[in-house]
Amino acid sequence: MGASLPPKEANLFKLIVKSYETKQYKKGLKAADAILKKFPDHGETLSMKGLTLNCMDRKSEAYELVRQGLKNDLKSHVCWHVYGLLYRSDREYREAIKCYRNALKIDPDNIEILRDLSLLQAQMRDLTGFVETRQRLLTLKPNHRMNWIGFSVAHHLNSNTSKAVEILEAYEGTLEDDHPPENERCEHGEMLLFKISLLEECGFLERALEELHKKESKIVDKLAYKEQEVSLLVNLSRLEEGETLYRALLSMNPDNYRYYEGLQKCVGLYSENGQFSPDQIDRLDSLYKTLGQQYKWSSAAKRIPLDFLQGDKFREAADNYIRPLLTKGVPSLFSDLSSLYNHPGKADILEHLILGLEHSIRMSGQYPGRVEKEPPSTLLWTLFLLAQHYDRRGQYEIALSKIDEAIEHTPTVIDLYSVKSRILKHGGDLAAAAAFADEARCMDLADRYVNSECVKRMLQADQVALAEKTAVLFTKDGDQHNNLHDMQCMWYELASGESYFREGDLGRALKKFLAVEKHYADITEDQFDFHSYCLRKMTLCTYVEMLKFQDQLHSHAYFHKAAAGAIRCYIKLHDSPPKSTAEEDDEMSKLLPSQKKKMRQKQRKAEARAKKEAEEKNEELSASGVSKSGKRNVKPVDPDPHGEKLLQVEDPLLEATKYLKLLQKNSPDSLETHLLSFELYTRKEKILLAFQAVKQLLRLDAEHPDSHRCLIKFFHKVGSMNAPDTDNEKLIWRVLEAERPTISQLHEKSLYEANSSFLEKHKDSLMHRAAFAEILYILDSNTKSEAVKLIEGSANKVVPTNGALGPIRDWKLKDCIAVHKLLGTVLVDQDAALRWKVRCAEYFPYSTYFEGSRSSASLNSVFNQLCKNTENESPNHAVGSQNGKLESSLKDLSI
Repeated sequence: MGASLPPKEANLFKLIVKSYETKQYKKGLKAADAILKKFPDHGETLSMKGLTLNCMDRKSEAYELVRQGLKNDLKSHVCWHVYGLLYRSDREYREAIKCYRNALKIDPDNIEILRDLSLLQAQMRDLTGFVETRQRLLTLKPNHRMNWIGFSVAHHLNSNTSKAVEILEAYEGTLEDDHPPENERCEHGEMLLFKISLLEECGFLERALEELHKKESKIVDKLAYKEQEVSLLVNLSRLEEGETLYRALLSMNPDNYRYYEGLQKCVGLYSENGQFSPDQIDRLDSLYKTLGQQYKWSSAAKRIPLDFLQGDKFREAADNYIRPLLTKGVPSLFSDLSSLYNHPGKADILEHLILGLEHSIRMSGQYPGRVEKEPPSTLLWTLFLLAQHYDRRGQYEIALSKIDEAIEHTPTVIDLYSVKSRILKHGGDLAAAAAFADEARCMDLADRYVNSECVKRMLQADQVALAEKTAVLFTKDGDQHNNLHDMQCMWYELASGESYFREGDLGRALKKFLAVEKHYADITEDQFDFHSYCLRKMTLCTYVEMLKFQDQLHSHAYFHKAAAGAIRCYIKLHDSPPKSTAEEDDEMSKLLPSQKKKMRQKQRKAEARAKKEAEEKNEELSASGVSKSGKRNVKPVDPDPHGEKLLQVEDPLLEATKYLKLLQKNSPDSLETHLLSFELYTRKEKILLAFQAVKQLLRLDAEHPDSHRCLIKFFHKVGSMNAPDTDNEKLIWRVLEAERPTISQLHEKSLYEANSSFLEKHKDSLMHRAAFAEILYILDSNTKSEAVKLIEGSANKVVPTNGALGPIRDWKLKDCIAVHKLLGTVLVDQDAALRWKVRCAEYFPYSTYFEGSRSSASLNSVFNQLCKNTENESPNHAVGSQNGKLESSLKDLSI
């Protein structure tokens, strides 16, 4: 580097490189300018100056200088390397790889460039290239441990595990007396564990176990050693030894559920689906009784039997498990038991059990069959558990009566208000839920979780402005809204985006959804530094797990929600594009003079409000953007805070397709993915792609109402199209004609017959009847009255229960809301929609959507009761009124 310069300038060039590496950028610029004063066309100096400027956020100058430097010295590996580093800093990895390859053509043995290239190849999963680069690095520097390990990992990632083992064994052969230096014992132990896991992966189980025992003294992590050993023993079917080892592991950690699962496998009592024969249940019961006596403080040994026990044995075990936790006052008890509600009959047993405990404590102050008196708090936590139980079963009236009694018993427990908020949310009263969540928040202003719960409720009630003010209470001073983004607070952005979407603000909704997508891009980028770090620190097993996780990253639920939300926004934008200025002027000209005046005043007020908000935000940033040293450290203000520019896309469906492809790749087993695919490709008139979406829906759940709806809609649309003219259209027609007989729902049936057959199979299901009615109307608009009659003829049956308290009905609130929207917007029968609303208001009295008698839309609602209580309570009793927070929150709810 700098070889073409005189000695003085060559030393200055070395100073530039050193300054860049030590982040002394001003010093490096000064040295670069000194060289360029004498040699203004020196390519390598220009490139290094550009690289330094890039680190100072002067990107346009940086690219210009680097390109100029490369143009002046095309045969310099330094210029190509720097150009690659520049691209790498902007995440243009493919371009960076091209630059590195050009640099290696000039200097093929440059270790620095090879190392940088290998990192990018690992990042981009160019595994063949990664293997080649790591091999060259090992050949050039065989005495470096990291090169051996990197070459082995490269082969493992490239599915050549046996070769990876050979390389690790070859490396071990280079160590003196087969012993690493004393300061590298941990790293060497990690390498040995990685090698044994590779042997296990290859199927060399005996050899892996032998190697593990042989190297025991060199493995520092003894817990990982035991876990690896027991895994090998179980895979070798040496179950007795495995059982002994699992019992030893349980003595170390008796609350590890994986150890109990492994022990069950060893004693032949494990089932993937959780189904056991009566004999197996008896043996499991005996096993866990022994384990429970051995590990008396283990909650896992008491909780696991509840999953497999049945009848009286389940009741007895549940009773023994629940009692001490109610006495202790464990708020998370219901969360622990909630999975049992998926087991038939267990919810009824739990209800009878808890009601029995409640009755006994009320009557005698003690548990049934006990003489010891329980503390007063036991009744409180029993009521708390019952409230959550009835909430889970959809019996919101009983749930609220229980939680209100608990609040009256001890009004200072925050969890009671949080649970009441949750019950009201499930009951459909989102505004009242937000108010009670805010009361819980005001009882402990330092609790971040309760604050987050409150924000979530507010967003569900579409109180976005209030939610934002509440959320930023736990962010740093200054640019608080950006802090939420910087903290990757995805749950907030998703809930906020959904709220904006419901309100029809597509710009802000898109901005929130795309912010989440950006977080996932950042998480993908964050793995870059670990490619060298993990090889250096020898955390190889964890490193490989991290890479596998990254490969599945976009299948995460949050990404799915964000991508689906963005697609829905773009579809809505396509269906209802924003009006142009000319159209707005045209509409304005049709208004009366008084209406025009009001409209203009409204627009002026909105503009003034937006201007004031922007000025306040800039003032906040100016005040907070000065550090102690006096330097300004202000982030650039968002040029599009309301997402208006995001709406200015020429082809919204093309934008939606980008996110749809990610969902199709990463969430292929989600119905929503293929429903969105059907909606998108139907609008784009991509017949075969829409048909592919229909086939995927039928594959996942052929009996789902949405699958049936899409199937019939598709063939109805195809049937109404003109006869094919072009060769492509004829080919598509032939494909559909060949495929239709293979679909069992349509085989030798007309669309009417297929629809009737679907109803016959699912005549007791509300949503299936609604799907039938919608399709009936689509196939023939004259059948509207018949379709409406069919929906209104649905019966909300009582679900059979084993003598449970109060009836449990079949219909769900969200389904009834969907049917109401169907009646009002698709079937367009406002009278039927009104009748449906009145009917559902009886079933869901807490629903604000149906204006139920007990909802916040009613004068006698719990919400209005809360307002009255807040006004009437004395200062000492009104815990929720601290600092006037609750009163101001209630005013902002705007009910």
